[in-house]
Amino acid sequence: MARAPDNAAPPPEVAARRLIRAAKEATLATMAAGGQPFASLVTPATAGDLSVLLWLSRLSAHTRHLAADPRCALLFAGAARGPNPQRRPRVTVTGLAQRPGPEERAALKARWLARHPYAGPYAELGDFDLWRVVPQEALYVGGFALARRIAGTALRPSAEAVAALAGAEPGILAHVNADHADAVDAIAQGLLRRRGTGWRLVAVDTDGCDLARGNQVVRLAFSSPVGDAGGVREALVLAARHARARLKNKRLS
Repeated sequence: MARAPDNAAPPPEVAARRLIRAAKEATLATMAAGGQPFASLVTPATAGDLSVLLWLSRLSAHTRHLAADPRCALLFAGAARGPNPQRRPRVTVTGLAQRPGPEERAALKARWLARHPYAGPYAELGDFDLWRVVPQEALYVGGFALARRIAGTALRPSAEAVAALAGAEPGILAHVNADHADAVDAIAQGLLRRRGTGWRLVAVDTDGCDLARGNQVVRLAFSSPVGDAGGVREALVLAARHARARLKNKRLS
């Protein structure tokens, strides 16, 4: 994950959201029969409202656990900062797992696949299903001895911003990919340190956006949360400007 340069450290709830949205894997904790805790590796994505989306096999132990007891927790860990693992930023989210209704399932599945395009072949298998976990509480640890409890209402983005971006996202993706493909490539190369051209904007939310090229997916965090299409435009223009400046300086050096 990368973000356009800024000078201020984000509030804990914003830092926690960035970490959750950027994660390509997480640890899921469920309750087995008799109350025995059980942990497993999962591949999450997030909906616009920060609901954690999981594509789970019905054959897996954790899926059976959730069907019997929806209480669960998810641990998201960032990159290590030096040799001490305790300095890694991380956030633990607690909530209840549920299957989305049919009216939401297609859109949420597309959101998950945008984050994990390699999973397309098995996403159509009949023994897999989509689950969502709405964060009810979180513990964010920004590093060693830097912990903050965050209520779900403070962690999740505003409902107004989520609704505004949900309505605007299809148009944003279509416009940017059709008319500003060079800017998307510049952001991928200059800010996210990826090679090649043909990058596409595949998802946008209040905290950033996802870019994809084949099975590669990278995350750009906005310098501050946005609340509407205009905010997304400003954030992308700023990111493209910084990216092109970095690429120019690299060529001149």
